[in-house]
Amino acid sequence: MLSKRILRGVAAGEITEAYLRWPSRLAEPGSQLSTTVGLIGITAVDQVDPAGLTDADARRAGFGSAAGLRASLDKHGRGEVYRLALTFDDPAPRPVQPPVALDGRERASIDRQLARLDVSAPRGPWTREVLEVLRQRPGIRAAELAAEHNRPVSRCKSDVWRLRELGLVEPVEAGFGLSARGLGYLEG
Repeated sequence: MLSKRILRGVAAGEITEAYLRWPSRLAEPGSQLSTTVGLIGITAVDQVDPAGLTDADARRAGFGSAAGLRASLDKHGRGEVYRLALTFDDPAPRPVQPPVALDGRERASIDRQLARLDVSAPRGPWTREVLEVLRQRPGIRAAELAAEHNRPVSRCKSDVWRLRELGLVEPVEAGFGLSARGLGYLEG
């Protein structure tokens, strides 16, 4: 029902309304949606005229302008337009995974792969520092990590993606954290 963009925005407190085009009313006030980011509450469901949407309405829905919101509504769905007032009620429970015990050969392989990443970086070694930050602050976003390390967001995302390809990092909430394998590596 709600896109990942909307879910992340509601969880971050940036989106408080969603506008959806439905053939009939598909949600009721007071209901909750169990989603990947947690419980999303629906506090109101009202049919609205898209021509009456304002830029302020659009901003509450995560759009820059009413025209952008209307264009999106025209592309998605059929029927009447409904405004859903949304709240972030509870984060999704994250299963606690014990660290994975790594044998000597697997640990040596990870060491070699991380050393290659560190040596090829013009700024010098970085992998251990990023892994430690992800251990201490699960769910940190790439933009926050980039700001803390004074790096472009795109490069920071690329770094985290490389660690993810090694199985050391996984998505957590709206950001990243250590996987059980990554935790096992740091604790071993």
